[in-house]
Amino acid sequence: MSAKKATRKPAKSTTAKGKTGTGWSPEERAAAKAYAKELKEEARGANDEKAALAAIAEMPPKDRAMGKRIHAIVKASAPDLAPKTWYGMPAYAKDGKVICFFQSADKFKARYATFGFNDDANLDAGSMWPTSWALTKLTAADEKKIAALVKKAVR
Repeated sequence: MSAKKATRKPAKSTTAKGKTGTGWSPEERAAAKAYAKELKEEARGANDEKAALAAIAEMPPKDRAMGKRIHAIVKASAPDLAPKTWYGMPAYAKDGKVICFFQSADKFKARYATFGFNDDANLDAGSMWPTSWALTKLTAADEKKIAALVKKAVR
């Protein structure tokens, strides 16, 4: 009896031909690539206000207008926050930690833009509180609310 090596056959794919798996969407992949690039830029001191303004400039007109206004509101409300990009979005950091960010509706093909806060923001109110807001436009009342939230977040 001769000893024959067993040959292994490749595993069959469970994904139908022409279909993609349940991995990241193209938008998520782009955000991850943007984040990797930002880390490299930060190491050379290049992820700064210029980068945040460039991210805003790349947005569709409606979101670009909101992004510019939010940038001005955050800078006026918390001048100590450092503008930068975070996953390709304009963001504002304190001691290197992102406190708040603006996400264009176009970023993930959403129907609205988002202004959000991370867990380093001091927004705690009881056992539950909002950390992001949907924006379809900015009214004077919205701008006041954003300014107050940003001031509270950095206390």
